[in-house]
Amino acid sequence: MVKVTLKDGSIKEVEKGTLIIAVAKELSTSLAKKALVAKLNGKLVDLKDPILEDSTLELIMPNDAEAFEVLNHSTAHLMAQAVTRLYKGTLCGVGPAIEEGFYYDFKTPVPLTNEDLPKIEAEMKKIAKENLAITHYILTRDEAKKLFSYDKFKLELIDTADSDAIGIYEQGEYKDVCRGPHVISTGVLKNFKLLSVAGAYWRGDAKKDVLTRIYGTCWATPEELENHLKVLEDRKERDHRKIGKDMGIFMFDELVGRGLPMWLPNGFIVRRLLADYIMDKEYALGYKHVMTPSLGNVNLYKTSGHWDHYKDDMFPAMEVDDEAYVLRPMNCPHHMVMFRSKLHSYRDLPVRIAEIANDFRFEASGALTGIERTRAFSQNDSHIFCRNDQIKEEVKGVVKLILDVYNDFGFKNYTFRLSLRDPKNVEKYFGNDDLWTKSETELREILNELGVNYYEAEGEAAFYGPKIDVQVKSSIGHDVTLSTVQLDYQLPERFELTYVNENKEKVRPVVIHRAILGSMDRFVAFLLEETKGVLPVWLAPTQVMIIPVNLDYHKEFSDDLAFKLRKAGIRYEVDYREEKLGYKIREAQTRKIPYQLVVGDNEVKNGTVTYREYGKQEQTTVSIDEFINLILEKNKELK
Repeated sequence: MVKVTLKDGSIKEVEKGTLIIAVAKELSTSLAKKALVAKLNGKLVDLKDPILEDSTLELIMPNDAEAFEVLNHSTAHLMAQAVTRLYKGTLCGVGPAIEEGFYYDFKTPVPLTNEDLPKIEAEMKKIAKENLAITHYILTRDEAKKLFSYDKFKLELIDTADSDAIGIYEQGEYKDVCRGPHVISTGVLKNFKLLSVAGAYWRGDAKKDVLTRIYGTCWATPEELENHLKVLEDRKERDHRKIGKDMGIFMFDELVGRGLPMWLPNGFIVRRLLADYIMDKEYALGYKHVMTPSLGNVNLYKTSGHWDHYKDDMFPAMEVDDEAYVLRPMNCPHHMVMFRSKLHSYRDLPVRIAEIANDFRFEASGALTGIERTRAFSQNDSHIFCRNDQIKEEVKGVVKLILDVYNDFGFKNYTFRLSLRDPKNVEKYFGNDDLWTKSETELREILNELGVNYYEAEGEAAFYGPKIDVQVKSSIGHDVTLSTVQLDYQLPERFELTYVNENKEKVRPVVIHRAILGSMDRFVAFLLEETKGVLPVWLAPTQVMIIPVNLDYHKEFSDDLAFKLRKAGIRYEVDYREEKLGYKIREAQTRKIPYQLVVGDNEVKNGTVTYREYGKQEQTTVSIDEFINLILEKNKELK
C-alpha cells in the first residue's frame, strides 16, 4: 500500500499501482468526471498514470490555472487527427498550447486556407463525439522511428529528443510524439473554435520547409469561448493595420519592399506632432538634439561590438570606394563618436544627446507586423553621458519622464521589467562580472527607491548592459516594449570616452541609453490600438471636417470657414464631393475625425457652425469664434 496526501491534507491509502482516475472515482464520481489531469508530487500527469509511491495528489479541474494549457494542447491533437483524416498524406509538425489557445503545423498535400476551417472543425466535433480514449505509452527511440518512418518531421523530433524514451499519445488511429499530459478522452473537448491559417517555417528556420499553421482556441465552458471570441472581434476592430488604412496613416507596397512603411500625409502629421511633443519635453529637461547619418562605416560597428553581436539582424554591408557601410540598426555608436569629438570637464556632465533617428533592422519576414515591427523605423533615442555619482539621479529622471508621458496619454496597463544578464550564458555579453553586478544592483536600487513595481527577467539585457524596460500589453494581445533605459559601462571603454575630473585626470563617463516613445512607429501602432483610432484632438491628423449640404448654396460660407480655421492653426478638410450628406458623415466617422461641421441654410444665415463630436449623435450650434476657441482649448489638453 502507498499513502496519498490530498489537497485538503487528508491521507488515503491505496494499493501501489492504482491509477489516479480510480482514486478520483473513489473520492467522488462527479469529481472524477470533471477532472482534466492531475498534479502528482507537483508534476502534471495524466489521470491514467499509476501511483507507485507515497505521493501528494491534486486533481486539476476546468477552472484551475493549469487546465487551459492542457485543454488546448489536447485540442491541438484533436485538430491534427481531423486534418490527417480529411487530407490523406498530411505530415504533422508540432502542436503546442500557446497563451490564448493552440496551433498545429502541417505539410498537407493540398493548400489550406481559412475557407477550409469549418470543414476541419466539423470533423473535430465528429471525433469528439466518438469519445476516443487517449492513451500514453513509451517507445524506444528506434521503435518510435519505425512507427513514424513516413513523417520526416516526427523523425527529426525523435532524433533530437533528449531521451531514448519517447512518449507517444494515441487516440483512435491517430498517434503523436508528445510529453503530455492530455485529457482522458476526446469527448472532453467541446468548446473550441478554429481561428486562422498562416504560414510558418519548420522549427522557425527560414531554410527549412514552409508549413501550414492552423490556430485555434479551446475553453472550459461555452460562455468562456463566446467571451473570448468577442474579445477577438474587438481586437480586429482595434488592429492598427485596419485603422491605419481607414484613417490614411501609412501604407506598404511590395514594390518598395517588405517591412518598409510609407507614411501618408495624415500619418506624417501624427509623427510630426509626436516628435514635437517629446522634443519639447526633452528640451525643457536639458537635452540637446542632434542629427546623425542613417548609415555608418562597418568599423564603427566593429568598435561598438554590434558587428560581432548583432550582425545577423543588420542589413548586409555595402562596398563603396574601398570602404564598407551598413544601414545602422541603432544610434549609440554615432553618439559615442559625437561625445568623443570634444574635451569635456566634469562640470559639463551630464551631457544629454537626443535624436529622432532612422534605423534599419533585417527582421524575418514572418515577424513583420504592420508598423509595430518593421525593417525601417524611427527611434526617440537619447544617450546621457554622466559621472558615477550622477547615475541614480539621471536614471530616476528618465523613469519620471516615462511616467509623465504615460500620464499624458492615459496609459495605465504597463509593467516595469528589470532586464538582466543570463548567468548561464555570460559569454554573449561584454564586460566582467563585477561591472555587471554593479550595474544590475544600481538599477535595482533605483527602482526600489522610486517605489516602482517591477519584475526581473534574466537573459533580456542588452549585450553591453542591463536595462529597465516598460512592457505593455497591446489591445490586440501583443506584449511589446515601449520605453527603455539602459546602463552601460562597456561602450565608453570601447570608444575610449573620457572627461576631465576635478583632479584634472581623464576618466570614463557612464552612458545611459534611453528611449521614451521608443520606436515612433511602434508607439503609433500601440496608440491607434489603445484608442481604436480615436486620437486626442491635439493629435488627430484632421481635427475638423467641413461638410456643405449643397455646394451651390453653401460653398462660399464653407470656404470662409476653412480660411478662419486655417488662420487659427486648426487642421481641417472640406468635403466638396457630390455625395449624399449621410455618406459624407459616415466617412468622417470611419476616419475618426473628432468634429464634423455640417453647413446648411441656418449656418449661412446666422453665421454659426453646427458641430457633431465623433461617436455622439447630438449636434451643437455655436458661433464660429466659440468653436475655434473650443478646438484651441482641446489642443492644450495633451490627453
